[in-house]
Amino acid sequence: MRILVLGSGAREHAIITALLAENAGHHITAAPGNAGIAADVATVALDIEDPSAVTNYAIEHDIDLVVVGPEAPLVAGVADALRTRGIPAFGPGRAAAQLEGSKTFAKRIMDEAGVPTGRAARASTLTEAVSAIDEFGAPYVVKADGLAAGKGVLVSRDRDAAIAHATRWLQHGSVLIEEFLDGQEVSLFFLSDGHSVLPLSPAQDYKRLGDGDTGPNTGGMGAYSPLPWLDERFGSETAFVDEVIDTIALPTVRRLAAEQTPFIGLLYCGLILTPAGIRVIEFNARFGDPETQVVLPRLVTPLSGLLVDAATGALAGRERPEFSAQSCVTVVLASENYPDVPVTGRAIEGLEDALGVEGVHLAHAATAESDGSLIATGGRVLNVVAVAADFVTARARAYDALGRIHLDGAQYRTDIAACVAG
Repeated sequence: MRILVLGSGAREHAIITALLAENAGHHITAAPGNAGIAADVATVALDIEDPSAVTNYAIEHDIDLVVVGPEAPLVAGVADALRTRGIPAFGPGRAAAQLEGSKTFAKRIMDEAGVPTGRAARASTLTEAVSAIDEFGAPYVVKADGLAAGKGVLVSRDRDAAIAHATRWLQHGSVLIEEFLDGQEVSLFFLSDGHSVLPLSPAQDYKRLGDGDTGPNTGGMGAYSPLPWLDERFGSETAFVDEVIDTIALPTVRRLAAEQTPFIGLLYCGLILTPAGIRVIEFNARFGDPETQVVLPRLVTPLSGLLVDAATGALAGRERPEFSAQSCVTVVLASENYPDVPVTGRAIEGLEDALGVEGVHLAHAATAESDGSLIATGGRVLNVVAVAADFVTARARAYDALGRIHLDGAQYRTDIAACVAG
C-alpha cells in the first residue's frame, strides 16, 4: 500500500515503525515528519492542517490510505476532505473530532449515551468559573474546553491556582470545571469504523513532569503496557476491556452515528478506576502519545489491515487484535524548561550507543538535522522504548539506553513503570 502518515511526533514515528515491521512492502510517506522519521521513510513538507493541500497530495501520489496522527488536522476537517474524494482516511471527520476538540461536546455525548463520567460545569466567564470551582470544591479540576496539547488540565488543592488556570484559558475560550475523581488511570484505544469497535491493549501514562507525580502536567513523560494489576481488580484484562466496550466505547460510537457524525479512526478512552466503577476522564480522537509507543510494539496483528478496515467500514466480524505477552516501557527525554517554553537547538548525542541496548528502539518526537548534527526542536524530544519478557528487564533496558544519551539540560522521570517492576 501507499500510505501517508500525517504528523511529526513520536506517536507518528511509532505508527510508522509498526507499519515497517510488517515487512509488507508498504510505500510510506510522512508529512512533515522529523529527523528520526526521515531516517526510516520519505518525508514531505506539507501543511497537514490544510484539507485541500493534503487531499491534492494524496490524489497526485495515488495514496491508498491516509493516517492522521495529531488532533489539529482532524479538527480542521482533513479527514472529511479526503473521504469526499474517495481516499480512505484513518481519523474522524471534523464533527466527530469535536469529541476531543470540545470537552463540552464530549460531556454532552457521554450524557446522552449514558457513559459514566464525572460531573462538570462549563464556564465562559471568570465569575461562572469561580462559582463552579467553589461548588465542586477541592481538589479542583479545571480544563481548557478546546485543544491544549495536553497542557490545559489543572488538578490542584490550591483554589488560587485553579482560578489562575481558569483565567488563563478563558482568554482562549470556555473552560470546564469538573468533579475530582480518584483512582488508577488507564488509557485504552479503540479502532472504530463508525459502527463497530476493536480494542487495543491497555496502557498507563505519566502526565506529571516529576517523579512521584509532582510538578506541572505535560503531554506525557512515559508509559507502560500491559497493566498486570487489572487482573487483580477485574479478573483479567479481557474482562476489563469487555466492560469498557459495553459501557463506554460502543455507546459513544453509536451515539455519534445516530447524530450522523460517525466516528472513524482511533477512539482514545482516558479512564479512571474509582471505587464506584470505571469513569471517563476524557476522550481523544487519535492515538495517544506516549501510550502508542508502548502499545504498538506489542501488537502482533498487522497494523495496516486494522487501519484500512477501520477507514473503510470493515471492522465488523474481525477478531480482536492479538498482542504479545511482552512488557514494554517508554521514557520521554525532554528539553530544559519543558513544559514551559523549552530550550531548543541543542545537540543530541549518544543515540547509536543507546540503540545498542538489547530490546531498545527510539521514537523521535522533536528532532532535526542541523550541520550534520541532530538537534532538539521542541519540548518532548525522544522516547526511549524498551521491550522485554518482564518489566524489571524492560525498565533496566530503557534507563540503560537513556543514560547513554546526552542533551544539555535534559529532564526525564526516573520512576516510569516502577510500580509494576517491584
